[in-house]
Amino acid sequence: MSAAQSQSTQEAKLKALQCHFTWDIDPNKSKLLSLVEKLEDIGNDDGNSWLGHIYNLQGYIHYQLELKKDALCFLKKATEAFRQSRNPVLDEGPCLVVNYGNLAWLYYHLKDQTQSETYLSNVDTLLKEHPSPSQDVLHPEIYAEKAWTLMKFGKDKKVLAADYFQRAIRMQPDIVEWHTSHVIGLVKAYKYSDKAVEGVITQQMRMAKEQDPENLYLAALDLEQRARKGEEIEDEARELARKVLENPVSSYSGIKVLLRVYKDQLSVDEAIALAEEALAKHRDQRFLKRCAALCYRWRIVFTHNSPIKQNTIHRAISLHKEVTSLYPHSALIKITLANIYAKSNQGLVKAEAIYQELLEKALEPVDKQMIYNYYAKYLNHALKEYNRSIEYHMKAAEIQQQSYYRENSIKILRNIKEKNRSRKCSDIEELLAKLEVQTS
Repeated sequence: MSAAQSQSTQEAKLKALQCHFTWDIDPNKSKLLSLVEKLEDIGNDDGNSWLGHIYNLQGYIHYQLELKKDALCFLKKATEAFRQSRNPVLDEGPCLVVNYGNLAWLYYHLKDQTQSETYLSNVDTLLKEHPSPSQDVLHPEIYAEKAWTLMKFGKDKKVLAADYFQRAIRMQPDIVEWHTSHVIGLVKAYKYSDKAVEGVITQQMRMAKEQDPENLYLAALDLEQRARKGEEIEDEARELARKVLENPVSSYSGIKVLLRVYKDQLSVDEAIALAEEALAKHRDQRFLKRCAALCYRWRIVFTHNSPIKQNTIHRAISLHKEVTSLYPHSALIKITLANIYAKSNQGLVKAEAIYQELLEKALEPVDKQMIYNYYAKYLNHALKEYNRSIEYHMKAAEIQQQSYYRENSIKILRNIKEKNRSRKCSDIEELLAKLEVQTS
């Protein structure tokens, strides 16, 4: 076989693999950078059943960010994590199929054909030793990892993830963490859905809680769902908070969900108090600092017709400045800092400087939409520059990328046009007509 034929055969085998390199994962750089921060917040506790999956995804992301040495390091950590999660007396098992596929792809991109072919051979061996039920069906552990990975991306991917988890559970119903993650994915995918879907989620939630009664994140999600239906859950929320505060810090500890419950069912001030208490117990935990910053955002940016003390604003500014340095890739935290500055005494200059810095950056389309949308609202509410505000809502709407921020800007523009109180109504009408043509 010639070298060209050999390479062509190898490429065909690589493309047939089930791994992150073949799963049509969004390569949007800002999304990937943000995801790195989120994965770090999950933690790397040895007891984490998803540790191998975390390292696998980290490896793929670092490859996409052109950090190939870091990518290899994470994929090797994933291999070790998967091996340690199994009885060492047993063979390696199908949990390594995705990891070996990732390594085959990475070595191929590193121009190490020998190592790439070795991992391709390892995948073949595992699939022969652990065959799937049929040619068109994947092994349940592959479905589970694919589902867990896709959960981290957009709503459409979350819906697909829920389906993959269901397939994995049907074939292997005794894996508790699959049931738990399936429910978490359902809640995120169908956050604002109809009663029929809510009923399915409620049933799945009940079953998952029975199987995983010590999972506090699941318990917090359950409280949030029940509160939305009008149940009185205040006492349970306070009791759960005591348990959460005693557990190790993680983005899956339940604290962030519980803070939302406090905000909606108790008060924003009680949410702030809980976040500050958690932070006092774990002063160096950046995730808790972000949670506390979120609570101050609720208090200052989204609270209207209620006086805000300057010391509260000062604490919020101090916290957001620190969180901005801890999460350098989050534009939303910088936007929030700008909006808090706008509420402080003589803070408009600093707020404008932050917005201008963000506006001048080369950003992905969805990030531009977010910044244009928030800046438009800032111009409207803080500076009363109504025409400039409209211009930035139009900028957000013009970007052909579906997102919450684009839809929100379009909704605001339609409301302005309907009220017919702006000299820019004709411009708005022209833009909306153009957008309707583009989407038809």
